[in-house]
Amino acid sequence: MEKLNEDFINALSMKKKEPLWMREFRLKSFRSFVNFEQPKFGPVIDIDFDKILYYKDSKQLLEDNWDNVHQEIKDTFCSLGVIDAEEKYLGGVTNQFESEVVYHKNSVDQEIIFTSTDDALQKYPELFKKYFNKLVLYNENKYTALNGAVWSGGSFIYIPPFTKLDRPLQSYFRIESASLGQFERTIIIVDEGAELEYIEGCTARVNAKTSLHAGVVEIFVGKNAKCRYSTIQNWSTDVYNLVTKRAIVEENGSMEWVDGNIGSGLTMKYPSCILKGDYASGNSISIAYAKNRQVLDAGAKMIHLGQYTKSNIISKSIAENGGIANYRGKVEIKKKAIGSKASVKCDTILLDGLSKSDTFPTNRVDNDSSFIEHEAVVSKVSGEKLFYLMAKGLSEEKAKELLILGFISDFKNSLPMEYAVELNRLLKE
Repeated sequence: MEKLNEDFINALSMKKKEPLWMREFRLKSFRSFVNFEQPKFGPVIDIDFDKILYYKDSKQLLEDNWDNVHQEIKDTFCSLGVIDAEEKYLGGVTNQFESEVVYHKNSVDQEIIFTSTDDALQKYPELFKKYFNKLVLYNENKYTALNGAVWSGGSFIYIPPFTKLDRPLQSYFRIESASLGQFERTIIIVDEGAELEYIEGCTARVNAKTSLHAGVVEIFVGKNAKCRYSTIQNWSTDVYNLVTKRAIVEENGSMEWVDGNIGSGLTMKYPSCILKGDYASGNSISIAYAKNRQVLDAGAKMIHLGQYTKSNIISKSIAENGGIANYRGKVEIKKKAIGSKASVKCDTILLDGLSKSDTFPTNRVDNDSSFIEHEAVVSKVSGEKLFYLMAKGLSEEKAKELLILGFISDFKNSLPMEYAVELNRLLKE
């Protein structure tokens, strides 16, 4: 396995035929990565970075014709139902296999840019440079630095002013190899008055060795624009899922995160909104379902800068068989953000006496015309409800399943239909 060092970074950048500024950026990021310590909050991260494969070429050139994709890759994505969804429901799709985007199809207006991030660097260099590393900086923490050094793949989307898509765009990320690191970089720009719905799926094959997913997402929501970003990640329990997702929202813009965490051995993910413009709004609704050998540390962050801004966080957590499902979040209403409102609601169900859940909120209001509401509830499955359902002929397992689906109904109702069906399947498994 090739060691991560400056020679590796140089070779990767040259292989991708990148401009000199990007190669220098990668090297600068790598030096920051080496100097950073692990995060001092949240679960303990124990990764041997010398045993991670930082790049794996699928040997598949980027295709826009599914018939030309290698059969092995086609079989993998077809088994996940990704291609069927594209034909029936989506306006465009990007599929990443290992370290590279292998298939991309755009069925919407050609003025809309929807391509891989690597492709955007080559085809739209000025637009790319304007937004790259502007919202999530390489030197924020060890994993933003690592992503900056070895990023590969991801989606680049630009929606022109006043353009409203009638169908979602989707990206799907798949890790197939043991010990692979996947470091996609996604950049989304929704210009003034435009609207976008974007959905993302993530899975990994079950392996006996640790894999790492450390993606970065930067979203720019313009004046009067709207963006909804829906994710269901079902990584195997061999995957460390350490992702930074952040949006900045201009005047009267709206950003919504719909975030589902079903898999991974350890997740640290806190989608964020910076509400910069007056009357901007941010929403996050999420679920985390932790089972044996899983620690899911998830939540959201809302930073209010503009006046009369609004934010809403709903977090649903489920833990069973010794799993740990934590909420960690931050809401800050700054001094100049007068007349702003924020709401946080965290609900957790523990399905047995082995599982755990904690809430770690940071809430701050710096002016006297704004307010934050925070509510947190941790409970066990109701014995009375179980008894009632079982008295109607359901098994204990089916009764618990029905109660869980009811518990997360707000989240499920926020998903596109195909993803809601997939969520049901994953929860039953």
